[in-house]
Amino acid sequence: MDLTQLAALLVGLGCPAEKSAEMAAQLDKRARQLAEAKGRSYEDALGHLLKLMQQGWAAKEKGV
Repeated sequence: MDLTQLAALLVGLGCPAEKSAEMAAQLDKRARQLAEAKGRSYEDALGHLLKLMQQGWAAKEKGV
């Protein structure tokens, strides 16, 4: 997945469009760090981080 695709996915999950490219780059970097540190695949680390972000945006929409 390239950063453009990741940015589009983030928008679909609730990320503000104007911040999606920057957030995609940060998310990609963190997923690579997490994968290396924890000995897991990049895809697994990225999926984990995307799930956390989705939960955060869902909570924000609900006013939690």
